[in-house]
Amino acid sequence: MRFLPVGEAPHREVEQDPGAETRVALCEHAVAGDPRFEVSRVEADRPGASYTVDTLRFLRERAPDDELTLILGADQASNLSAWREPEAVLSLAGVAVAAREGLEREAVLRQLGGLSGSEEIIFFGMPRVDVSSSMVRERVASGRPIRYLLPESVANYIESNGLYAAATPGGAA
Repeated sequence: MRFLPVGEAPHREVEQDPGAETRVALCEHAVAGDPRFEVSRVEADRPGASYTVDTLRFLRERAPDDELTLILGADQASNLSAWREPEAVLSLAGVAVAAREGLEREAVLRQLGGLSGSEEIIFFGMPRVDVSSSMVRERVASGRPIRYLLPESVANYIESNGLYAAATPGGAA
């Protein structure tokens, strides 16, 4: 499984965004020691906004025989029709969707409104872990602990680099 930290998010700004290099480092800490996972710099090294469709095209050109599967939470999948070239995304890679609270399969499919290729989306079950990057940033900024919400090496990296902390002392993990 390959993790692709975003270089420049086109759809939102993150307050106190630490930048692409830090996102890459956080991902590397998260997957360290597990040979099933790797971190790719494809988006981090590309200038300008990172759009999934562009990344998938790049990956497809680089390795045309690879089977690509884009894994999304149901919250992101339900917004797929608003993405840049959503039908191209669906044609370039399989899409696998994990459940999120309040968004079941039928609700996601309704949101997609019959996009060509949406009938091929695979839904899968997994233990739910309702931890988001927004929640982690908010907890750090308010001085609440983040330990046990993410890998220890990631929590340590966030703390030692003062990421997301409020302007007052003691805002880290």
